[in-house]
Amino acid sequence: MGAPQGYQASWWVYLLHQVPRTNFQFEVVESSFAPQDREYQQALLLLASVAGLCLAISLVLICVYLIRFCCCDPEDEDEPKPRRVCCITWSCVAAIVVCCAGIGIGFYGNSETNDGVGQATAALLDANLTLQGADVLVRQTLGLLSGAVGGDLTRLEEALAPRTEFVAVVRNTRRQAEAVAQILAGLPFWGALGRNPSQLAHGLAFLEDYRWLAYLLLLLLDLVICLFTLLGLGKQSKWLVVAMTVMSFFVLILSWGSLGLEMAAAVGLSDFCSDPDGFILNLTQAKTELSPEILQYYLTCSQDVPNPFQQRLTMSQRALSSIHSQLHGLEREAIPQFPVAERNLVSVQGTLNSTESNFHQLVALLNCRGLHKDYVDALKGLCYDGMEGLLFLLLFSLLSALAFTTAVCSLPRAWERFHSRDVEYEDAEDDDPFTPQESKRFVQWQSSI
Repeated sequence: MGAPQGYQASWWVYLLHQVPRTNFQFEVVESSFAPQDREYQQALLLLASVAGLCLAISLVLICVYLIRFCCCDPEDEDEPKPRRVCCITWSCVAAIVVCCAGIGIGFYGNSETNDGVGQATAALLDANLTLQGADVLVRQTLGLLSGAVGGDLTRLEEALAPRTEFVAVVRNTRRQAEAVAQILAGLPFWGALGRNPSQLAHGLAFLEDYRWLAYLLLLLLDLVICLFTLLGLGKQSKWLVVAMTVMSFFVLILSWGSLGLEMAAAVGLSDFCSDPDGFILNLTQAKTELSPEILQYYLTCSQDVPNPFQQRLTMSQRALSSIHSQLHGLEREAIPQFPVAERNLVSVQGTLNSTESNFHQLVALLNCRGLHKDYVDALKGLCYDGMEGLLFLLLFSLLSALAFTTAVCSLPRAWERFHSRDVEYEDAEDDDPFTPQESKRFVQWQSSI
């Protein structure tokens, strides 16, 4: 199906939609969004497992580096010691700078994703208000027609009983009012959905709140580790650097895990955003009893798709116009002969005027433009801002994972250099004539001469 009017999939969606998908048996899986399909779920899990493979490679590299660090004698290295210390320190600093850049990107991505989901939630709530307004109008109109048929029209018929032709007009009016009520009662289609947009919006907002909070805590944790690592390197505090090394290893695992989740989510969202109409049509046909013509009308809102309510609305409008003309005829011919019926006739006319006012509001609410705009706004929120934010979060997780991998490898060398530099400084002090101990010995030697 084509994209709805006012929405066009971004090139990020197009690129991610081209990513090959295979199940656990390495069989090609279609890229159409089908979260209920077992093979599609396996394809997304396989994409997420790429991050798990990267985590395994990182752990192997860290183990190899630490084994070399523990088993090899640093004196065997050909590089001068001051240069080695400088290289290790600056590699730690570079990793922290990269991580801080990733944290900034992560904050922006988290905010963009939250804004996109918030826009989609607001659009769903607006659509729910439209449907609720239409439902209220239908119930009010049905109540007015029911009261008119069972009350004023019945009393009007009794008042005009002596003239059979007037009674026939009143009965015809009652039949047309009942027909209009029956047509209006069949207009609300949203009952077949099972869940209204408000429930979907609240569920989406609930998940987004916890997602936003989880990423905020992860970003703050990364920032705290970076700041305390810089503090430990600057103060040459061995215990602080050791603690931050352990924390870096823990966050390294979290970073690769979040990268896998973001990769699967981005690919799945791109599949949905590439053909949202097709997925919604297939889902509603499988889960609900909603007519495909009605759903197609609101999803596309095109002149090529006819209004499924047009025939019933036209019949109702004609019936209301016919009732109006019949009541005017009774007012002109029957009231001069039966003044007692004037009160009931005026009441029926007032009910009819209210019914027509509600009917015109209902026609405006059932028009596709309002609900289609909400639908497009929800798509833009998810597929533009939401997708952009998700990609920035993916970049944050990648930079964070690489930075902490480097930090876990470099920090043990850094704290080992802290100890060796202290020992070298103490050895140098023993032979330094400018130390306080040597100066005191020199003074004592001069006084003894």
